[in-house]
Amino acid sequence: MTLAHIPHLHYIWLVVASTIAGVMNAMAGGGSFVSFPAMLGVGVAPVQANATNTVALWPGQLTSVAALRDDVRRDLLPTVALTCLIGGVAGAEVLLNTPQSTFFRLVPWLLLGGTVLFGISGPISRRLRSRAAHPHEQRPIPKLGLAAALFPVCFYIGYFGAGGGFLAMTVLALFGVENMHELNAMKVVAALLSNLVAIVTFILKGAVVWHYCVISMVFAAAGGYVGARWAKRTNPNVLRAVIVVTGCTIAAYFFWKQA
Repeated sequence: MTLAHIPHLHYIWLVVASTIAGVMNAMAGGGSFVSFPAMLGVGVAPVQANATNTVALWPGQLTSVAALRDDVRRDLLPTVALTCLIGGVAGAEVLLNTPQSTFFRLVPWLLLGGTVLFGISGPISRRLRSRAAHPHEQRPIPKLGLAAALFPVCFYIGYFGAGGGFLAMTVLALFGVENMHELNAMKVVAALLSNLVAIVTFILKGAVVWHYCVISMVFAAAGGYVGARWAKRTNPNVLRAVIVVTGCTIAAYFFWKQA
């Protein structure tokens, strides 16, 4: 029996999970590790659960871009934006054409992969900050090469997304974006645009379960507000460790469920 068969409990579970996801995203990221399994737990089919979760968490990315707009690299924006739009649509289309059973078998691997990416993002981010403190001479960034390297990342964000922002930041750093504020801003832009076109695709194809989406969106936003207030008082390393353990535990649960 799933939570969906117990009256009202599925709504309570979604409210709690969405609130926790909002807190996690505001403080360190990784909210999808909780909110996406919650969508599955209330009985939403795997592909629709991923689409609905993407729509529900997207407004938080929009507010982040508004806060970081002064650090966006205008010279890279057209290349990044076009790549994200194409890659995000491609990923969303492939998701919607993936059989439910196939996507469900991929779920634990996607969760585990996203958790690993999230876990290693801390040390690499510290290395990038150290590198930004001693910048090299800025060199021209090959736009075609950047687009080719960024496309599979944007495809992944449109398809599933957990850990995709970190991948985008890594690609940008490899191509010479060294300022940490610019890296963070462009990472959020990449995730925002890739998810935006994925969301439009999901909505047009009727893949969003709206009554769950609205509930998740409202409480994720509330959790984000609370998380933003707690962020300055929480040890980020402890929080990151908690999120990694949570992600690994949920991935292990889905591996066990499929055994």
